[in-house]
Amino acid sequence: MAEENKETNGGSIKIQYYKSMIGYSKKQKAVIKSLGITKLNQTITRPDNPSMRGIVAKIPHLLRIVD
Repeated sequence: MAEENKETNGGSIKIQYYKSMIGYSKKQKAVIKSLGITKLNQTITRPDNPSMRGIVAKIPHLLRIVD
């Protein structure tokens, strides 16, 4: 648990878009687009903070955190 707290205090995380958003709600599609993701299997780097972790937690069926 202590390691998890260290990760969320700074640095960056890699987020992968691994499943198509076809058939999901407009809100979920908007979240994907707001992250700047345009293609399937695309990996982006974003700051590691609670808001980014929350975005991934809202749509874990479409996004995952890659080590």
